[in-house]
Parts: sequence; structure tokens; C-alpha cells
Amino acid sequence: MTAALSAHELIARHRSTLDQALEAIRTRAYWSPHPEHPKAYGENGSLDAAAGKAAFDALLGTRLDLGQPGTDDWVGGETSPYGVELGVTYPHADLDVLLPAMKAGQRAWRDAGAEQRAVVCLEILKRISDRTHEFAHAVMHTSGQAFMMAFQAGGPHAQDRGLEAVAYAYVEQVRTPDNAEWTKPQGKRDPLAMNKQFTPVPRGIALMIGCNTFPTWNGYPGLFASLATGNAVLVKPHPRAVLPLALTVRVAREVLAETGFDPNLIALAAERPGEGIAKTLATRPEIRIIDYTGSTEFGDWLEANARQAQVYTEKAGVNTVVVHSTSDYKGMLSNLAFSLSLYSGQMCTTPQNLLIPREGISTDQGPKSYDEVVADLAKSVDGLLGDDARANALLGAIVNPDVKARLEAAAGLGEVALASREITNPDFPGAVVRTPVIVKLDGAKPDDEAAYMSECFGPVSFAVAVDSASDAVELLRRTVREKGAMTVGAYTTDPEVERDVQEACLEEAAQLSLNLTGGVYVNQTAAFSDFHGSGGNPAASAALCDGAFVANRFRVVEVRREA
Repeated sequence: MTAALSAHELIARHRSTLDQALEAIRTRAYWSPHPEHPKAYGENGSLDAAAGKAAFDALLGTRLDLGQPGTDDWVGGETSPYGVELGVTYPHADLDVLLPAMKAGQRAWRDAGAEQRAVVCLEILKRISDRTHEFAHAVMHTSGQAFMMAFQAGGPHAQDRGLEAVAYAYVEQVRTPDNAEWTKPQGKRDPLAMNKQFTPVPRGIALMIGCNTFPTWNGYPGLFASLATGNAVLVKPHPRAVLPLALTVRVAREVLAETGFDPNLIALAAERPGEGIAKTLATRPEIRIIDYTGSTEFGDWLEANARQAQVYTEKAGVNTVVVHSTSDYKGMLSNLAFSLSLYSGQMCTTPQNLLIPREGISTDQGPKSYDEVVADLAKSVDGLLGDDARANALLGAIVNPDVKARLEAAAGLGEVALASREITNPDFPGAVVRTPVIVKLDGAKPDDEAAYMSECFGPVSFAVAVDSASDAVELLRRTVREKGAMTVGAYTTDPEVERDVQEACLEEAAQLSLNLTGGVYVNQTAAFSDFHGSGGNPAASAALCDGAFVANRFRVVEVRREA
């Protein structure tokens, strides 16, 4: 295969970006090469807003032919949560043809080495970045995210997470030198001398099982970690969110071909309605790595049954915030209101349980009772979402009927402090838009425990009354240990309470945010600096991103010879 882009050209183009990423993960300082503002696009080959929207519109009702081997049918059926039927069809694969074709290119990809694989991945990310406006519409109309969130989370933030994974993959692969000269003194005899060669070798084919809510943000870390470590990657999208990942596969295949590699190193596995191919794929002997984001039930099944593969899961958790005291009551309420509202609570990091002492909390505005705190939070959410245009921009659309059903059922679980209301989106009349519900529960009642100790994914939060700060910490600890948590928050001005919350999170391996009152929120994390999940509690078996997330996607094979 003739390369249109040589390794030398790619290294010259992207090595400085890779070096900056390596420095960022070392220092944990803020850095991103991907602009967050929509107006930053439109030059140097990138699509501006109008061109990106036109590119997306041109996809509707078309067949997305990726040129994959083994295509035996064309499948589709995505309908946007905004009520738009996408009408795009995708290749359906005969796995007995596709999987062997994917393996065929792995030798050359392995032999290319860590640096060349990294810069090829960076070229893929750069081309995706240039099309961020197009991808934003694809994410919006499959996930239900509002446009600006789809643009940022589905675009630059997802690209950052992909680049972060490439950087970690590179670090782990070059930790061992390619070659070593080994000499052992033998006293009066001649020394023993060996030439030793060390090669990172891939595990095999990686399966990335995509999610509905964040197809690129949650998908890119595993996809690029596997590709950068020499593995082929089979992308199995969620059937309601195929388009963003199909576009990703198309870009990646184009770059691989242009750089002289087999484009079948990455392929798409779309499915017929109701086919449910994930279990079949996950237990194929060719699949050696699995990345999955979704329900606990299927994540547990993968961990128990995909025994031939290294499995990385992000499952469900019960995210908790301890509300003990604050020196900025207004800021606390505003921060929590935004966190509960963003994307209708359809984030794996959205707080669910707010643990509040039943005797109330101390604030800079004087003592506030439990009832006052809950009522004031409800007012803050109402104020944030009182304008329908702003509400639509924050809430997006309910992604599927299950979320709507949970939202409606939540009102029957306890005393409703904030009722959910329906909002009309004038641009998309078919969208299902609902404001959050806040339900008051009692932490001392066994009947209430069944509600707050289960994940209620969507715009549902429980204000749980507890007897004391120590009871709140103990309930937090038990929740993380038994149910897992992607995020934990706490508000306190008491050093002892802060120490107790921190110790609980250290012992149970949960990521903690303390006293957030400004523009940083508990449910948002920054690539290159924040860890998403820990891999140390039941919510996830991996963290995005650390060395453990990438290091076991390859092994180092040694060849030694006498000098």
C-alpha cells in the first residue's frame, strides 16, 4: 500500500502536539489543542458552522459506505431525540469475513512502533477536529444533548480524551527501550554479553461498545488507547447513536489508508433492530480487549463472560453530595442547580443523592433548616430554567423512553420538593424536554433506602435527610462501596468533616470535589488533568485516563541473542 503521508511528514506535523500532551499529563495543568468556541473553526481546512451543518444535512437519508469487507446488509433506523428521522444506513458485517480482514493489517501496524502509531492517531483526531461542527450535529441528534454541549463535549472535549489516551499509551510503550546491550561480569572468565530486543505487541482485536448519551466522549478513550497500542478496533455503536462513531471510523480508515496502513485496522459493527450483537462479539475468540459504557447489568455480564478479553467497564453508580455547611450559600445553590440540570441529568457524573442533616446547615446567611435548603435549591433550579430558551439550551432532550418513565415514577417515591415540568422546543417540536424533579426522602426509613440506594438515571435527585454529619459520611461510604460512584461532592466549612469525607473517598476510591461554588461543576472533568472514575469502586473498572487504562492493552515481547 502506497502512503500519501510519510512517517516523517506525520512526525513533523504532530510531534510537538504529542510532546505538549505528554507534558500536560505530567503536570496536570490546563491544556487543549482543540478550540471550544464554535467561531474558532472555518480556517485551515476546518468547517465553519454553516459548512458543518450542510455536511450533516447531506448525510441524512444516505448510505454510509465505509468500504469494509464482509458487508452483507445495510442497517439503520436512528431517530433523533429531537424528533428528526436521520435515515442513514450503515454496513452490516459478516463477522467471519470482517474479523480475519482486521487481523491482516496488525503486523505492519505493530512494526510501525509507538511514535508512528501515535502520530497517525493524532492525524485522525486533527481531521475529526476540523469537522467538529458536523460531528456536533451528529452527537446532538443521537444523544439529545443541546447543540452547545454536543459541540463541546462531543467535539473538543472528546478529542482531548482521545489524545490523552494516545499520550498515556505512548508513555507506557516507550517505558522499555527498543534495544539493550547486556553484559554480566564473570570474574576471570569472559563476560556474558547479550543483545536484547523489546517489542510492544498488541493483544489482538479490541471491541469498543458505544453508549447512547456520550458516543464520542466515552468512546474515544478506549478506541484510541487500543489503536495507539497496536490493536485493531471494532466499533460497535449503540443502535440509537451510530452516526458519530460511523463518521469517526470513516475518518480513521481514510487516514490509515493514506499513511500506508490497512484501513481494516478499524471497522464498524452496526446491527439490525433488535439483533443485539454485543454478546456475540464480546465472546468471540478474536476479541481480546473490550471497552464498554452502559448499564451495570451488561457490564457485569461482560466481566463474567468475556473471559478471553481484557474488559474495561464504566457502569452505573449513585453519585452523592454531602451538604453540611457553606460559606457561600448562594454559590452552592447555583452550582448544584446547574449540576442537576445539565443535559437533563443524563450524565454518569450527575449528582443523585444530596445528604443533608435533618437539623439543617450553617451558612453565611445564617442557619438553614433541611426544609429551607431543599426549598431554596428548588427555587434555584426554577430560576435557572425559568426561561424556556435557556432551559432548552441546558436540558437538551430526554434520550429515550426509559429515562422519561423513571422521571415520571420518581414523583411517587416521596414528597416532591420540585416538580418536573414540560418544556416545548420551538425548533424541534418532537423533542421531549423535562425539567428535573427533586424528591425528599428520609435516610432513616428502610422504604426510602430502596429508592436512594439505586441509580435513577436521568433528571431525578433525592434530598436525603440524615441525622448528622457523621451519618452522612457513613452513608456516603456505604453507597460508594455497595453501589459505586463516578463523582462525590461535599460542602463543609468544618475541617473535621472535610477530613472525614476525604478519608471515606480515599478508602472507597471515589473522585471528590469540595465546596464548588463557581464555574467548575462536580459532573464535569477536564482531560489531561482530572480522572474520570477511579476503577476502584463498582461504578467503573477503569479510570479515564491513567496508565492502567492503557498498559494492559499490549505486552512486551523480548528477543535476546548472544552478542
